Amino acid sequence: MPAKRHRVTRGDDYRRVVRSGYRVGGAFCITHAVLRAPGEPARFGFIVSKAVGNAVTRNLVRRRMKTIAERRIAAGFSAVDVVFRALPAIAEVPYSELESTLNRALDRVERTRAATQGSP
Repeated sequence: MPAKRHRVTRGDDYRRVVRSGYRVGGAFCITHAVLRAPGEPARFGFIVSKAVGNAVTRNLVRRRMKTIAERRIAAGFSAVDVVFRALPAIAEVPYSELESTLNRALDRVERTRAATQGSP
């Protein structure tokens, strides 16, 4: 599980990211992101509704997404608040495919951050 400083924990923060954030659609998950000041840690939030499945399935999906987030943090991902909203199809996808899909979405967020901050 990501450290507390890497988690979106307040409802207000979830709403801010989902309502005003950059949105990346996908087959299994919708990724919402809001840029933060350079040097601040990345924070991740996860929304997995009952439409995804029973409690066991939802927790499995959430743990998989948390693992992917931890790997991105370890690789240096920073200065962004990200909320993943799981779609029902996520329950049937293998982990490797989920990881590549979420990494693709996070790569798009990083490119957007680089473009708005003027980084190469």
